[in-house]
Amino acid sequence: MSELTAKRPAVKQALHALFLVFRIGSERYALQATEVAEVLPRLPLKPIAHAPHWVAGVFACRGAVVPVIDLCALTFGIPAQARTSTRLVLVHYRADERAAPKLLGLILEQATDTLRCNPADFQPYGLDNRQAPYLGPVREDAQGLLQWVRVADLLDDQVRALLFPSPPLDLALLEERS
Repeated sequence: MSELTAKRPAVKQALHALFLVFRIGSERYALQATEVAEVLPRLPLKPIAHAPHWVAGVFACRGAVVPVIDLCALTFGIPAQARTSTRLVLVHYRADERAAPKLLGLILEQATDTLRCNPADFQPYGLDNRQAPYLGPVREDAQGLLQWVRVADLLDDQVRALLFPSPPLDLALLEERS
């Protein structure tokens, strides 16, 4: 086998990316695995008063408080079903490319499969959906359409300010006021 032939599979593999596949109702969606920090079972959450209905709450993770959104409720207004396959997926959220990533929790139904494919296989679906900018291009396969969810576009400015205040709240100042 020539050296060029031996290298060809490595080049082909580099064109593919790993995606975490999940469902919202009967529809399939995917997150790029590089955006996923950890997949956990569904955990109890502390609700946030006066937050949008799709903000499920917060939980403590290794000394940090992590906000969690219910992607089913965000997308279609119906909370995720409590199934054994419903997961709490921690993702690396960045408001923009220059910002340091922050952990954001997503409640996802049937988040149990992965798919390796070429990201270029996802194509625009011809609709400017400004109400859901996080819903990216689609890919067709034997099971139907699979839609790419872009983590960076999940939160609008108002919700980002609620979940990730800038500057962060200073607990020492809050204690002084007491």
